[in-house]
Amino acid sequence: MIKKWYYVLLWMIIASCSQNSQVKNPDSLASELIIFHAGSVSVPVKEVISEFNKEYPNIKVFTEIAGSLECARKISDLKKPCDIFISADYKVIENILYPDYANWIAQFATNEMVVAYNDKSLYANEITDKNWTSIIAKPKVEIGRSEPNSDPCGYRTIHTLKLAENFYKISGLANTIIQRSAKNIRPKEVDLLALLETNNIDYLFIYKSVAVQHKLKYIELPDEINLSNRDFNEQYNTVFVNLKGKTPNEQIEQRGEAIIYGLTMPMNGQNKNATILFLQFLLNPEKGLKIFDKEGQKPILKPKAIKFDNIPDELKKLVEEK
Repeated sequence: MIKKWYYVLLWMIIASCSQNSQVKNPDSLASELIIFHAGSVSVPVKEVISEFNKEYPNIKVFTEIAGSLECARKISDLKKPCDIFISADYKVIENILYPDYANWIAQFATNEMVVAYNDKSLYANEITDKNWTSIIAKPKVEIGRSEPNSDPCGYRTIHTLKLAENFYKISGLANTIIQRSAKNIRPKEVDLLALLETNNIDYLFIYKSVAVQHKLKYIELPDEINLSNRDFNEQYNTVFVNLKGKTPNEQIEQRGEAIIYGLTMPMNGQNKNATILFLQFLLNPEKGLKIFDKEGQKPILKPKAIKFDNIPDELKKLVEEK
């Protein structure tokens, strides 16, 4: 009798272990995930979440969309919980969150600046890549841009204008456009799309991926000024914008640099297992990165890692040390 009960008990233990072994992340299969991200990745991130949920339907993913600097300050100043932060500029993570709120960065995508417009824009039938500087400088033309202290696209717009002034040798171009566009500043670049659609502005400086996703017309700019080519970083670095720093009295000198998006796991994240599952999906060149590519945003197929040693082991095979 004792032997019989012994074998029954042993069988029950083995069966239980076998069943549990099929659940790799039991606490992540019914959980929540919070992502803060730049407005310019709204379209691909929404699609990544949709595809991710086909594999992990019980993980609810919530997003907060804002300018990258605003997102970072929600983490550092407001102490809002965040599992994943996707920034339009990896430098935002470096300047605001490192090392107290995040201790690694993955550079995973690139972009470029363009001048976008639509059929209703003044001089829409005349503007070209040869005359765009004279068109946007015309008195009746309304130009939009995003807030530099909230959104990297805002300070990149100023970088682009300053580089264009030097490249085309048009004295005063940057200041003229900066001053005239001051009334059409919005917190993030995607907020300007409504102004363009309602004909309140004629042109805006925005990322090429956003223009492609929203089917806007756009003028492509030379690599010397569009912030797309790392070979021109020395030239990009000649222009700068002063931004608010970590404290009210601090300023950050933000110099021009080729556009590189970054992501990280903030230290105040509350669901590590689900976070790693999502990042494994997003950083996979056949899954998440493929979606970014489809949506007009060129991915870095082997993302570059800053502070590689701090990256969770489960993600290290998807990145390489910078």
